Amino acid sequence: MSTRNGTQLPACPGGRWAALLPGRAAGEEAPMIVSASYKTDIPAFYGEWFMRRLAAGHCRVANPYGGPPFTVPLGPAAVDGFVFWTRNLEPFLDRLETVTARGFPFVVQYTVTGYPRVLDAATIGAEVAVDHIRAVATRYGRRAAVWRYDPIVFSSVTPPAWHRETFACLAGQMVGAVDEVVVSVAQIYRKSARNLTAAARLHGFTWDDPGPGEKRALIADLAAIAGRHGLRLAVCGQPELIVPGAAEARCIDAARLSDIAGRPLAAAHKAHRACDCDASRDIGDYDTCPHGCAYCYAVQSRSLAKRRFAAHDPAGEFLFPPPGAARPGGGEQGSLL
Repeated sequence: MSTRNGTQLPACPGGRWAALLPGRAAGEEAPMIVSASYKTDIPAFYGEWFMRRLAAGHCRVANPYGGPPFTVPLGPAAVDGFVFWTRNLEPFLDRLETVTARGFPFVVQYTVTGYPRVLDAATIGAEVAVDHIRAVATRYGRRAAVWRYDPIVFSSVTPPAWHRETFACLAGQMVGAVDEVVVSVAQIYRKSARNLTAAARLHGFTWDDPGPGEKRALIADLAAIAGRHGLRLAVCGQPELIVPGAAEARCIDAARLSDIAGRPLAAAHKAHRACDCDASRDIGDYDTCPHGCAYCYAVQSRSLAKRRFAAHDPAGEFLFPPPGAARPGGGEQGSLL
């Protein structure tokens, strides 16, 4: 049971301005929204590294396609705002004050699903996560956080009825704190299938990847529930699953950041094959999130992610340097694959 303002809430079962900034010289590169990060949970695990890189004014990012690493500037002239992705904001809540004090607007994309431990090995409880979202809304406004109920996993422990009940409970707790909920259905990549199957064998459950009809039916029900709670439901990266009552998600959203900043941002819209996001640069790295979610597309295995997390250097330019990259104090960083 969670209590806020004297009211007990039951435990659950289980948003564009395109104008350029004034004074920008012709041909000068526009600032960019920085994503931190859809590849890993920087607020939960790498907050110290982020704050050091923010103070330094840049970070280095390993190229996920095998090319040379690149530098992402993090100074005020280069960054329009930040989008933070997390499943546990607790270690980063106080650091948001510094981000704001440096003049950067931000949005927190906060995943809260209430999944059982057989799917989410080490995420925080849903009630705690809701408290974090409400704290962000109180301090920075309702537009500063977006609730993510994703990915939706179809399994014997999370069947459609479970999703409807849990989503309704969470939506009730989110009233007044957010204005949008983003959903998606788990995309079963090879490593996702491998990890889900291993978890299912270990814990005695089954999982499924149903046809589009069943997925659309559930999303339609969730959209109706969201609407009853004053929330806009948007579908992330899966336009084929958009149903009446649902919208296309824009998780990297210059308009939302503009609302928060109180000024137009220069970030451009970027045509994308599968989503409606504005242009951004992500500063995370794959195989670095040790949350242990069985369905995760960004981690080959939790053991690898835990090893890389243990080897992380918060003073380094990289979140996790590619093989051969120099350490700040000399020497090279080897691969942990």
